Amino acid sequence: MNFEELLREVGGFGRFQVLTLLLLCFPRLLLPLHFLLHNFLAAIPGHHCAIPHQQQFANLTKEEVLIINIPRDFNGAFSSCEMFSEPQFHLLLNSSLELTNVSVQSCQYGWIYDQSQFISTIATQWNLVCEHKSLNQATATFFFFGVMFGAMIFGDLSDRFGRKRMLLVSYLATLIFGVLSSASVSYTMFSVTWTLTGMSICGLSIIVIPLGMEWVDIEHRTMSGVIISLYWSFGNMLLALIAYLVRDWHWLLLTTSLPCIVGIISVWWLSESARWLLIKGKLKEAHRHLERCARMNRKTDFADKINPEVCQDISIFVHLFISPSFRFGAAFSYYIISMNITGFGLGMYMTQFVFGFIEVPAKLLVFVMVNRVGRRRSQAWVLILSGLSVGINIIVPTSQGILRSVIAIIGKGFAEAAFTIVFLYSSELYPTILRQSGQGYCSFMARLGASVAPLAFLLNGIWKPLPQVAAFAIAVLCGSSAFFLPETRGIHLPETIEDIEKQSQSASSILTHKMPLKTKTESISHEKLFVF
Repeated sequence: MNFEELLREVGGFGRFQVLTLLLLCFPRLLLPLHFLLHNFLAAIPGHHCAIPHQQQFANLTKEEVLIINIPRDFNGAFSSCEMFSEPQFHLLLNSSLELTNVSVQSCQYGWIYDQSQFISTIATQWNLVCEHKSLNQATATFFFFGVMFGAMIFGDLSDRFGRKRMLLVSYLATLIFGVLSSASVSYTMFSVTWTLTGMSICGLSIIVIPLGMEWVDIEHRTMSGVIISLYWSFGNMLLALIAYLVRDWHWLLLTTSLPCIVGIISVWWLSESARWLLIKGKLKEAHRHLERCARMNRKTDFADKINPEVCQDISIFVHLFISPSFRFGAAFSYYIISMNITGFGLGMYMTQFVFGFIEVPAKLLVFVMVNRVGRRRSQAWVLILSGLSVGINIIVPTSQGILRSVIAIIGKGFAEAAFTIVFLYSSELYPTILRQSGQGYCSFMARLGASVAPLAFLLNGIWKPLPQVAAFAIAVLCGSSAFFLPETRGIHLPETIEDIEKQSQSASSILTHKMPLKTKTESISHEKLFVF
């Protein structure tokens, strides 16, 4: 009897699986609270140079003080990064006078920030503006560098020590470093602890969907993956609400980190992957979890028949090969759109909420597409379409705010659809014994794309549309590469080297061929290679 057959006997989708999915939805809800927190944590409010010797301007209004001390930019707004070397009192008579031979200098005494929207951000805390603006953007890159290396670490450790154990470690470490980040007293301290927070939370990202899929049958695999992914979208919308209510960056970061306590408690009710336990030869533990699954699913007759002796003789040697390019492209295009929540004619909180809301129908579209046209073509086309949406917005005038918002929202939907398929697809491509390591490798490439995305915005200093041009080109090229991957629709999760070889046959044979279920007798006769 192979694992798929046993799973049907103990219940492929019953009360046990529903509880497991609910417990795994919570970490997906928490992920965007950190992954997209940079939009609010590092927001740069309106600012201008601090003006010294304010007492000499006691008889002037605030507007008049700015007129004589701060030059205007080409749009007529007060400059954010420059000030007159000496007050220009003659501008009080005519503020529209054209200035010639007037000495202008960078801000010498710090900055004054508009606090109407934010009480404080890390940008206002450490003056990460003007010539130091790149340091502000770098904090997002530091976080995703942490996520990138955390993917490799948690991927390998999850295959070595188990999914459940490393999920608990991820919760604990995210809580600790998240709280330390919120208490940072210097930019260096924040950069280090925020990087470690990214490294820690990556465990929640790469463990959840594979663990959920390893407990459900083939018929419910896509649905389970989409349901879990939906909670990322709910987390997006929740982030907009939390950021709207909490305007100080210290308390905002603390508010998004403390829910990890609930996650730590919830792990108590979560079961380890029986597939992984059997692969590792932990027969008694696998028996215990399978028995629990059978009893919760009211398969009591079969639960009484399960015994550790049934779970034996697993010897698997597999190879690992997959093109990581579409992971990079999906992440790069997703975060280019997600981290640009201004300039579309909506407020940043409303944009964040709408960007999260549009992901819900995008995931429902994924559910239909991957079941009808397959994983491979769905992955390719949604990624290409997300890139085309970014490309179209390059040529739409900024004055067309509503049109730009609609195109951006559609592009965000396609980008999220691409990301959703990525997690589902890559989980199906890897065998059980290396599924988390494979996910870690893919996530490494994805987070490399996410790390580059914040820095790409600095390219607008060379040419304003350049970040969008880069996102368009990368999404289209990486989406096209997905056409070269094998199809996995309707097949068993691979367990052995034979399964991988069957999946790497021609696309046409994979689309029409279902991997046969082996009987217990057949499995024994075939060199004792048991899928379970």
